[in-house]
Amino acid sequence: MRRLKDLIENRLSRRSVLSGTAAAAMLVTAGAIAPVNADDVNTTGLAVTEDTVKVGILHSVTGTMAISETGSVQAEKLAIEQINAMGGVLGRKIEYIQEDGGSDWPTFAEKAKKLLVSDKVAAVFGCWTSASRKAVLPVFEQYNGMLYYPTFYEGLEQSPNVIYTGQEATQQILAGIDWVAKEKGAKSFYLLGSDYIWPRTSNKIARKHIEKLGMKVVGEEYYPLGHTQFNSVINKIKLKKPDVIYAIVVGGSNVAFYKQLKAAGIDMTKEKPVLLTISVTEDEIRGIGGENIEGAYAAMKYFQSLDNENNKDFVTAFKEMWGDDIVIGDVTQAAYLGPWLWKAAVEKAGSFDIDKVRLASPGIELKSAPEGYVRVHENHHLWSKTRIGLAKPDGQYELVYETADLMEPDPFPEGYQ
Repeated sequence: MRRLKDLIENRLSRRSVLSGTAAAAMLVTAGAIAPVNADDVNTTGLAVTEDTVKVGILHSVTGTMAISETGSVQAEKLAIEQINAMGGVLGRKIEYIQEDGGSDWPTFAEKAKKLLVSDKVAAVFGCWTSASRKAVLPVFEQYNGMLYYPTFYEGLEQSPNVIYTGQEATQQILAGIDWVAKEKGAKSFYLLGSDYIWPRTSNKIARKHIEKLGMKVVGEEYYPLGHTQFNSVINKIKLKKPDVIYAIVVGGSNVAFYKQLKAAGIDMTKEKPVLLTISVTEDEIRGIGGENIEGAYAAMKYFQSLDNENNKDFVTAFKEMWGDDIVIGDVTQAAYLGPWLWKAAVEKAGSFDIDKVRLASPGIELKSAPEGYVRVHENHHLWSKTRIGLAKPDGQYELVYETADLMEPDPFPEGYQ
């Protein structure tokens, strides 16, 4: 950790807060001066002292989802280290309690209740799958906790107890389909996903949009989490000859799917079929192998290769903390935003109390997030851009398209519910 703290301190000495660094640039126009007395900033019995505040980290570090969620844990810990190195939140250092959801949705609910009821944390940064989020949502609403959820997801939900730092369907899915139709002349799609709420609902939204644009879906298949035998569906894809394989396979299953796709002779570097995914970030490619997914496209809001100073600082700090061979994907970056958004809301509210933090959250902005400017909408989602990346053999994405403006989040779009 000393190397990370030295890095932060060195950068702070080189640049002003307004010009920004991986840590300092995340400061936002929100800060109130911390009151001295803990009772003034914590009237509801949260784990806040004169010197510290406790938060929760709740992700899968075991099971099939560990390949995707480990990066989120790393990002949240980096953000907490950076915030602490700069003085903490309302003058208090952050201490985290980490729990493992174990890729099991009831376990997520159980651990969420522990963090809120027993540990009395002031916020929780966690979950990846929509199934885990749905499992913990009643817990957060019952016990009035605040969850910062980092994953791109299907939309059709908003909660006063959740800040959604990833993209929802109208930002990610619709923009991606529009792009592949316009730029690749796509007319037919084969929809494929893991068998739970996010892939199924996302493909329902995708199908609606595909058909709305006058195109057609020629196949749709789902497989359990952890599934590793995809040869049957790959044969169906070869027979149907779709213009686009629209893939929402998650977790460790991606390793088997992309290796088997390549072994079956489907060359994603060719013009057809185009493989468009909304679930494979650089974190998953690390397990898949860049050579097995080269030529595929991904629709997301962030890629590690984004060429801006804020992202360069973020990537440097991330590698400084976790190793030079580490990679950073979309959800990892969105997880990194969570502690910074929480810090901004707490300092705007002048309190750790959940109700006050919730009311302070809309309008919070991060002017120098690694992905670029973001702002919290009234519905607790982020305004952000959508980008298309081309998978390269080195495991990175090459940016080939981005929306001209920030996309307004609309979790309940008319006609897609």
